[in-house]
Formats: sequence, structure tokens, C-alpha cells
Amino acid sequence: MEIERNLGEQPLAKLMSERGLKPADLVAAAADQLTYKMISRAMKGRRLTANTMGKITRAWNLAAAEDVESSILFNYKP
Repeated sequence: MEIERNLGEQPLAKLMSERGLKPADLVAAAADQLTYKMISRAMKGRRLTANTMGKITRAWNLAAAEDVESSILFNYKP
């Protein structure tokens, strides 16, 4: 059985657009090693590892001054 890797645009992309945030804002806010490519893949809906989802969620919480869980940013589990 093949695992679906393309999961469609994620809620992260819509939330970033609504708040006027760019991938650069998340990269700048991240305490972890985070790249533009990771964020781009996350927004497009490419399947990510739990570790990468955690990095993006932590960066989002810092950049947006919120405290959300990854289930708000992504519509799938790793």
C-alpha cells in the first residue's frame, strides 16, 4: 500500500496568509533549525515527519504570538 504524500494545501497556508506572515517570518522566529523548503513543503501539503511538524508549530507559536497545537496547522498526523 502506497502512502499518500501530497495532502493538499494545509490550514497553515491559510493562517499565514490571513496574518500576513511569510515563510521568512517563521524562519526568523524559529529557535530550531528551520528552512524555507520545510515551510514550503508544509504549506503545500507534502507529508512531513513529526519532528519537522513540531519545529514548524513552535516557530508559528513564536511568530504569531499564539499557542496552538499542530492539529490546528495541519489536517493530518505524521
